[in-house]
Amino acid sequence: MMQPRPMRTPLRARAFTHETDYAPVDPAACADACVQLLAANGAAWRGKVLLVVNTASKCGLTPQYDGLVALYRRYKDRGLEVLGFPANDFAGQEPGSAAEIATFCSATFGVDFPMFSKIAVTGEGKHPLYAALTAARPEARALPGADLRAALHGYGITPTEPPDVLWNFEKFLIGRDGKVIDRFSPDTPPEADIIVEAIEKAL
Repeated sequence: MMQPRPMRTPLRARAFTHETDYAPVDPAACADACVQLLAANGAAWRGKVLLVVNTASKCGLTPQYDGLVALYRRYKDRGLEVLGFPANDFAGQEPGSAAEIATFCSATFGVDFPMFSKIAVTGEGKHPLYAALTAARPEARALPGADLRAALHGYGITPTEPPDVLWNFEKFLIGRDGKVIDRFSPDTPPEADIIVEAIEKAL
């Protein structure tokens, strides 16, 4: 299986310069193991609050990068890390190469939080990190009245079924102890009160 590699930040077209090993774990053990999945860089993330997001460059939700950058800059000195995982699982909306993704993120949104190489976040090839995350928190919270699943049906798209990630820009919040403490639907913007309040509480 291809192993994700983190981009160094700030992002440049020459990103993806070093390997990170991701050790598979039993998803049922996720409560104690999510951060350990980032094994080679475990020391970098251990003791931090993590917001893990599957990203895409050609999605209607791609402007959420602005909110993610703002969150990272607001809280990074207090221990928040935003970790972006590009994925091409949904309507082929992340087709680019590593260099193209890095250039797009940097030039368009000034992304300066860690980004990783493309992985699968759903389906048979789902990366162990996402198997663990979705097992630990099977359903995502959404804003009142929001129903992305119904909206996807309206566009003629058959959505995934829980506990799988529904679409690009779904967000998992992991506490300092490595436990998944919350999950937010893709259409919940990073600046939404429910996300900000959860981050504040975790910090």
